[in-house]
Amino acid sequence: MDYIIVDGHCDSVLDVASGIRSLAENTNQGHLDFPRLRGRINLQFMALFIESIYKPYGSLLRTLELIDILKQEINKVDYVQPVFTKKHLQVFEKNKVKILITVEGGEALAESINVLHCLFALGVRGLTLTWNQRNALGDGCSEDPEGQGLSKFGRKVIREMNDLGMLVDVSHLAKKSFWDVLKVTNKPIIASHSCCEALCSHPRNLDDQQLKAIAENEGVVGINFYPGFLKEGQDPATIDDVIKHIIHVAEVIGCEYIGLGSDFDGIEKTPLGLEDVTKVPTLILALEKAGFTSKEIANIMGNNFLRIMKKVLPND
Repeated sequence: MDYIIVDGHCDSVLDVASGIRSLAENTNQGHLDFPRLRGRINLQFMALFIESIYKPYGSLLRTLELIDILKQEINKVDYVQPVFTKKHLQVFEKNKVKILITVEGGEALAESINVLHCLFALGVRGLTLTWNQRNALGDGCSEDPEGQGLSKFGRKVIREMNDLGMLVDVSHLAKKSFWDVLKVTNKPIIASHSCCEALCSHPRNLDDQQLKAIAENEGVVGINFYPGFLKEGQDPATIDDVIKHIIHVAEVIGCEYIGLGSDFDGIEKTPLGLEDVTKVPTLILALEKAGFTSKEIANIMGNNFLRIMKKVLPND
């Protein structure tokens, strides 16, 4: 059976911005590039991560630079298509790759709703509200879990994203901010690259109550491949640890709310068996061995993310 595969998060654009490599060429560097995505990943979320050195005042300029860098890379090949509307999700061709542009860090908005509109016009379709710190939208996960939560501006941003047709991403949020998002949003949310606190106690991971809330919201959790989120202790993480987190989410809320959020090129180490994007399809066999049905595997590998995109993205 052929599966549509969607990965909800990578940071590969930073390597291009740093002059390390091009995404249009397979340089055997990093975790993914367009040639390695081709024939393996049907739709890749590409995050524009705002490094701390640019925060807060240089964040918007850096975001604009990264948007242009990514678009230049896309224009170098004829098989990569940006996703802006629901119409771009109607047909998937085997040797073509779709890209959804997201921004990781609300600092990029420069505290302006008008800037949000501009980023949307430039093709951005998702926003991770915070990284680990607090910004003008709210608290990130390195702040007090029961701290201030979302700001008034953060609530306004979420309502505007709902209206525009942008994905609200709650990965990296402090718990109070997370719960505040669910009080405000009228559209399904994503946790694009997160794991389960029940299996690994880390501030970046989601507890079972958060998982249940995402399911009630009809959202999606993209399981992160970062070993530090997958397991505790010194033993190396493996592909089996990724499967354990998928199994846990399935047991708590079902297979309709699970996706993949590799965090490729944003993590220093990967699980054994998932060294780069070429290994992602091996998750299908691992899920089969774990007893998942073809329908459940299809949902996990990509259909769940497609469902939420078809609900949230604009029609035209």
